[in-house]
Amino acid sequence: MTATTDGSTGALPPRAASASETRDTVSVVAETASPQHAAAHAMRRATDFLLSRQDDEGWWKGDLETNVTMDAEDLLLRQFLNILDEPTSHAAALHIRGEQRADGAWATFHGGPGELSTTVEAYVALRLAGDGPGEPHMARASAWVREHGGIASARVFTRIWLALFGWWKWEDLPELPPELIWFPKWLPLNIYDFGCWARQTIVPLTIVSAKRPVRPAPFPLDELHTDARDPNPAKPLAPVASWDGVFQRLDKALHGYRRVAPRRLRRAAMNTAARWIIERQENDGCWGGIQPPAVYSVIALHLLGFDLRHPVMRAGLESLDRFAVWREDGARMIEACQSPVWDTCLAAIALADAGVPADHPQLVKAADWMLGEEIVRPGDWAVKRPGLPPGGWAFEFHNDNYPDIDDTAEVALALRRVKHHDPERVDNAIGRALRWNLGMQSKNGGWGAFDVDNTSAFPNRLPFCDFGEVIDPPSADVTAHVVEMLAVEGLAHDPRTRRGIDWLLAEQETDGSWFGRWGVNYVYGTGAVVPALVTAGLPVSHPAIRRAVAWLETVQNDDGGWGEDLRSYHDVAGWSGRGASTASQTGWALLGLLAAGERESKAVERGVAWLAATQREDGSWDEPYFTGTGFPWDFSINYHLYRQVFPLTALGRYVHGEPFADQHGKGS
Repeated sequence: MTATTDGSTGALPPRAASASETRDTVSVVAETASPQHAAAHAMRRATDFLLSRQDDEGWWKGDLETNVTMDAEDLLLRQFLNILDEPTSHAAALHIRGEQRADGAWATFHGGPGELSTTVEAYVALRLAGDGPGEPHMARASAWVREHGGIASARVFTRIWLALFGWWKWEDLPELPPELIWFPKWLPLNIYDFGCWARQTIVPLTIVSAKRPVRPAPFPLDELHTDARDPNPAKPLAPVASWDGVFQRLDKALHGYRRVAPRRLRRAAMNTAARWIIERQENDGCWGGIQPPAVYSVIALHLLGFDLRHPVMRAGLESLDRFAVWREDGARMIEACQSPVWDTCLAAIALADAGVPADHPQLVKAADWMLGEEIVRPGDWAVKRPGLPPGGWAFEFHNDNYPDIDDTAEVALALRRVKHHDPERVDNAIGRALRWNLGMQSKNGGWGAFDVDNTSAFPNRLPFCDFGEVIDPPSADVTAHVVEMLAVEGLAHDPRTRRGIDWLLAEQETDGSWFGRWGVNYVYGTGAVVPALVTAGLPVSHPAIRRAVAWLETVQNDDGGWGEDLRSYHDVAGWSGRGASTASQTGWALLGLLAAGERESKAVERGVAWLAATQREDGSWDEPYFTGTGFPWDFSINYHLYRQVFPLTALGRYVHGEPFADQHGKGS
């Protein structure tokens, strides 16, 4: 790897080759074996590896790696509840220390630049674990924090955690009134204007904001301020004519309202919010299958008097323990969520496309498990679609309140590849999925991940919402997966499918790529959209397809692979389609090129050769880079199974051809 300008060891420079030994290996493979032979050999090894990783119940799940704020906030929660123990703090500290950069900071993705809020939270967690401020790694971290503005420049969520212990003043945080729970859905800034992940976090935080609790701080944090005597110097207000200025003044008004809010009204609002939280607790005790809402929900309910032995609290804390991944060295990493449904449907697609028989026992077992995970009751999505019958799948083991459109489309595509012993059950489940996904189409023709028309611009303007994306507008990758599913189900010419296709064509970037909302980034979006459009009947000669092919060929690395750094989310010109080659992103690019009829092209042959050359002896690939997206740029994910399923899918389609091609007559 190379050193970036900020001192991090990061992705390779734009379009640079990987290490010379990788290029040499690719050359050897190209000289000693045909691309077809190399691909078939790599495909068989990858198939065996993936089959060996299936759980006895039928599912697959890779680790979901994010950043150390998950680990830090887990320790802070336990400190707040007075349940932090030495073994837990020791194991968490091992992981947090292992992720620190040489300059003392922590990044939010592998090879990325240091990030202030992440570094503040990691530092505080290590202090809780017993690391002293004078130890070299801690001194480097505190110096880095001061150089980048100190605690005052950290995001709101970080300062909320610090306020819980008196390290920051509640008065210096944006106000979030619990009365928000009563806003009708037609009123701007009602809770359903927020994406489901933000909604589940904000509702409990309205209680925390109203209560403003402070637990005794176990130590001071003066070393994290640029000036401990004036930790939060006053900042000028934005112009009143700007949106930022409007919302800053609204926040000042809310601080004033807090002083005069009727106590009975506020108490009633908090009780309503508590009922909303409890109603959305899942059977496993979690909330939405993701860690952040669970953490804040536990704190909020505890502040309202719920004892830790209360069934709701006990189940919530037990669910948080299930997010822990224990390493061989004794380190403990916290997953932000778990992805068994997503991993299982992608694994089933990969294996089927690689030639595993449709009635293979492991594919049938996977189908059985997926069928058992279907969600057949309404969730929050029904607020906007009250008459729509339920049907679909979520991302996690337990998340009946928030099925998502993306998983539902991919599960349907996976089930269609399996020869199940009860085909009527499969047909009925897919039929419900089709009806639900069609009902969740936004009015512009695209699909978001969880909600319909979740496009209000106001939530992102709130001073409180500086932690990442808080709305769920339609995206190209989700829309593409739905369009592909609809086409496979014979609805390519349905007016609703055509509206989705029109939306995708309008969203193509001028360079021929598509933006990737849930994967990094333009390589992901393009690798999803091209197969969908071709499956839906666009000829491979269509100008949009040809522009996409040209872009993919242009951004191919010298080593034959593809890669894209997360920095493309805020520096499009510098990083779009550029970064160190990875197995998952090479798989995405190949899926796009193969769907576009480029099987015999030099770009495809070089991409296949790169996958074959970089495969490990056990049939897997290594991939330290983060290629998944939670919030563009702000929250990144390394799905550990992506490095297996997407290369295998691409190799399978290279060897066996495109799935469903005969049934759906792709254009030429």
